[in-house]
Amino acid sequence: MTRVKKLRYRSKLGDMPSYDVVEREWKVKVNANECGMNLPPMVEDRVMGRLSRVAFNRYPNEDLEQLMESIADNYGLQKENVLIGNGSSEIIEKLFFAFGGRNLTVVYPQPSFSMYHIYAKAAEARSVVVDLNKEDYRLNVREFIQKVNDSKASLAVVCNPNNPTGNALPLEDIENIAQHTSCALLIDEAYVEFYGQSAASLLKKYPKLLVARTFSKAYGLAAIRCGYLLGDAEVIAMVAKTFMPYHMDVLTLVTADTVFQMRDEYVPRIQQMIAERNRMSELYASLPGFKVYPSQTNFILVKYEKAVPLNEELVNMSIGVRSFGSAPGLENCLRISMGTRQENDQVFDAIKSFVEANQ
Repeated sequence: MTRVKKLRYRSKLGDMPSYDVVEREWKVKVNANECGMNLPPMVEDRVMGRLSRVAFNRYPNEDLEQLMESIADNYGLQKENVLIGNGSSEIIEKLFFAFGGRNLTVVYPQPSFSMYHIYAKAAEARSVVVDLNKEDYRLNVREFIQKVNDSKASLAVVCNPNNPTGNALPLEDIENIAQHTSCALLIDEAYVEFYGQSAASLLKKYPKLLVARTFSKAYGLAAIRCGYLLGDAEVIAMVAKTFMPYHMDVLTLVTADTVFQMRDEYVPRIQQMIAERNRMSELYASLPGFKVYPSQTNFILVKYEKAVPLNEELVNMSIGVRSFGSAPGLENCLRISMGTRQENDQVFDAIKSFVEANQ
């Protein structure tokens, strides 16, 4: 194959960090905060029935409208207050494009969702990070507000509950931020179903507030990539300008709409995942040298002095957890998603054996 001649790429594209999504075949896979269960049988039957009637030759206009209306009705909003995207990740990316650009600033906590930094660079916006407390990963709300105002930020972002630390910010703190800042404020609620307190209740009071949600976590639809944004109609209309026409496919829209209409079927599963999170938190806390951080999500963050060799041992056993190595603020930390009860026990037994052998 002949070599490609030197091409002119966009400035600084080569310096862009990448988000590693390469996976291997795991015996137990609890490294991506996915749901450990597929569709409930009744939901699967309904999804397959609707998919069998899809008009593959038509663009997805009606299906998009139907999902927007279903979501809007649930929150007491209008469909103009809803924007659908390929997972909340795409929505957040587009928000960074909408409110980013040269000489514009985005403020977010650290450590948090690693893509915030990548989205800011892609949008050529300046990142201002607010370090979480080293001991418990709490956000200093007063410092966050000050940095937002001092930097004259165009967008502030809070992941709540936070990934990868698992802790949540009370609604009164979110309202405090909304009251004392003037820029757009995004609350990334990818894990809110495991927490139960959504900032969506504040939307009508604060028009600059935006709430992003996803179907990937609590509803186990990571494969189809669907999320949504709630906000003021004028803001939604402006953000929508950053999306391509027909950016959502019918298969995704039909599946997401069916699941949303049947979301009560997921309540027992969500409760089960919460129960497993609490059970496993107690078990990991009983291990010598383990620090377990409080979680309001479907994962647990633990700190252990030998986390790196422990992770190497788990990889050798074909058990996938998320290791942060020496990442700033997350040194010697592992993030362990909740799988089935059997999977959780397998992971714990493997970790316990390593800890006991390395005391």
